[in-house]
Amino acid sequence: MSIRYYEEEQRFVLETRNSVYQMKIDRTGCLRHLYYGRSVGSADMNYLYRTTDRGFSGNPYEFQDDRGCSFDVMPQEYSTYGVGDYRAAALRCTAENGSRSTDLRYESHNYKEGKYILEGLPYVRENSGTVDTLTIKLKDPVTNVAAWLEYGVFEEKDVITRTARICNESQDAVMIEKAASVCLDFPYGVSEMISFSGRHCMERQPFRQKLGQNCVSVGSKRGMSSHHNNPFVILCNDETTEDTGDAYGVMLMYSGSHKEEVEKDQAGNVRVVAGIQEEGFCWKLEPGEAFQTPETILTYSGSGLNGLSSNYHRIIRENVIDQKFRGKRSPVLLNSWEASYFDFDEKSIYDLAVQARELGTEMLVLDDGWFGARNDDHAGLGDWYVNENKLKGGLAQLSEKIHDLGLQFGLWVEPEMVNENSDLYRTHPDWALKDPGRNPNVARNQLVLDMSREDVREYLFSCIDRLLREIRIDYMKWDFNRSVANAYSAQLPPEREGEVLHRFVLGTYSLLEKIRCAYPDLLIEGCAGGGGRFDAGMLFYTPQIWCSDNTDAVSRLRIQEGTSYGYPVCTMGSHVSASPNHQTRRNTPISTRGIVASSGALGYELDPSTLSPEEKDEIRKQIAQYQEDYSLVHEGTYYRLHEKASGTSTVCWQFVSADRNEALLNLAAESVAPNTPFPHVRMKGLKENAVYTIRETGQQISGAALMYGGYSFDILAGDYPCVQLHLAAAAD
Repeated sequence: MSIRYYEEEQRFVLETRNSVYQMKIDRTGCLRHLYYGRSVGSADMNYLYRTTDRGFSGNPYEFQDDRGCSFDVMPQEYSTYGVGDYRAAALRCTAENGSRSTDLRYESHNYKEGKYILEGLPYVRENSGTVDTLTIKLKDPVTNVAAWLEYGVFEEKDVITRTARICNESQDAVMIEKAASVCLDFPYGVSEMISFSGRHCMERQPFRQKLGQNCVSVGSKRGMSSHHNNPFVILCNDETTEDTGDAYGVMLMYSGSHKEEVEKDQAGNVRVVAGIQEEGFCWKLEPGEAFQTPETILTYSGSGLNGLSSNYHRIIRENVIDQKFRGKRSPVLLNSWEASYFDFDEKSIYDLAVQARELGTEMLVLDDGWFGARNDDHAGLGDWYVNENKLKGGLAQLSEKIHDLGLQFGLWVEPEMVNENSDLYRTHPDWALKDPGRNPNVARNQLVLDMSREDVREYLFSCIDRLLREIRIDYMKWDFNRSVANAYSAQLPPEREGEVLHRFVLGTYSLLEKIRCAYPDLLIEGCAGGGGRFDAGMLFYTPQIWCSDNTDAVSRLRIQEGTSYGYPVCTMGSHVSASPNHQTRRNTPISTRGIVASSGALGYELDPSTLSPEEKDEIRKQIAQYQEDYSLVHEGTYYRLHEKASGTSTVCWQFVSADRNEALLNLAAESVAPNTPFPHVRMKGLKENAVYTIRETGQQISGAALMYGGYSFDILAGDYPCVQLHLAAAAD
């Protein structure tokens, strides 16, 4: 078993293939964090900890004669508010008598083979491999609030999951004001933090910063994981590169408002606390009730950021995404949005499908505008019935005609939203989130439905169920086009209004799970104005997510690269769009657009009637090549290659097959300059003694030469050029 308990030392050891995680119960029952990092065998890492009197750091009552012992600098496994730890707390509660202090002490533990599961929340599935669970119960002997800490240890995959279940074992109600999923202390070796910030149409840009003696907070208050700060941070040191040094990942499996706090204290200790955003959150916990926090995925890499990314890619592909879609090639689609927006009828959509088939795509997706009175974004959301004035004969007939062409059919929906100009809102205005007596915040002319309500979810399921029963639909694009505001539910009592945002997320998960169980073969692609809910929580229900509304290939280089730090390319919806691009007005060669989009779930977002014969031939070749390389790209090991040619800004990335006999390297230029050095790249992950044949040039070069000597390209010229090399070695 990957979990050991040394009773004499009261020490827990969680061990994966390349890492060790240690905790210890001290003599007062406090659960201290000892170590997380490279494997050190069975060594007791408690020797690392020294004590000294830190000014203005008070002591637990039991240690009043030992001023060196203080919660304020002690590494803790689950920190609490009010008892002398002035750093970021994981748990903050208010008891019935108004007391806000919580002091958790060890009470019991157990461990078992297999992985715990969460009810109503996404989690890392057990699937295959060795997985063990450790559960530790901590309890406040005064308030009788208990925290059950659960750890899932994926031994072969170098991953440890964490979650906390807060239980009220008292006779009175308790108000939870903050309940994080994880608290992780690093007394040594962490000096920098990488977060993934951005904005709509430019999501998940890596931001690396040195940590000072302060608290850095990233997160979202938008009711969604957001375009602005992904629920994922990396801790490292200043020597960590893509391929060397220590890196620690903390990824929250949650699609709502979240917060990640990274704090360096007076003694140089670094703490990360991650979980549900506390602002606007307050949960009433009645006697005997429990509150479950979302799961967090932790991983450690001693081989730099590429190694950390590889750990996340593997666990998401194999244990987060529904196994029904594992290794199943997603169809190459043509989406109608940038081809026609709201301006279409049944004939134009059918004609688009005919052209899609001629290009070699496999699915036609009908985007926004097919339902209710939906001719622009002012009306119709919530009225999930087909507009037969616009689509004469209905969608069922159109879908069959498209299937008769040999194509699959997909449909866009935005279930969590409603327009005021809709039959649904006129009938049920109380179903929208809005404050009494106040005009609501409006975005894109829409309001947000109260997903905490069972009647709302039942209505939405009945609508989607009817569509899926009456129309032959193979794929559904699930959109979410605004942030949440006015988070007030007409159904909840005043003391529970602080629960709305979290109940909203639970409601969305519940609806998705119900649809997934009823229609297990339906491919759902998540979307939130592009990448506004690109998180591991959504990937539990939707195996791919529209990466960004920005379809410009040059912008996508950085968006997809930033996304790759935590998420595999198989999850990234990525389309070839028109040139000039609809968002940036940039002209980019179709070859570059194809190579960039092929590093994801390939699709097209354009009007084929505007293409030249040469461009159409290029698209057919792109699709054929994508299908041939699919397993290599979607299942292979991904590497970021950051070497750059002087005077030329390039982005370079590589895929290597599991047996290392095949590789694909892409090099794209964001800008070019005259008379530059030759672009030069050292490849990664190849077999030293194998000889690789390069498909594009016919050259035969050893793996050792390509990795240590590298490969030089011709000088790049023209508008946004991109080159690709496919390498193949003889099978062993």
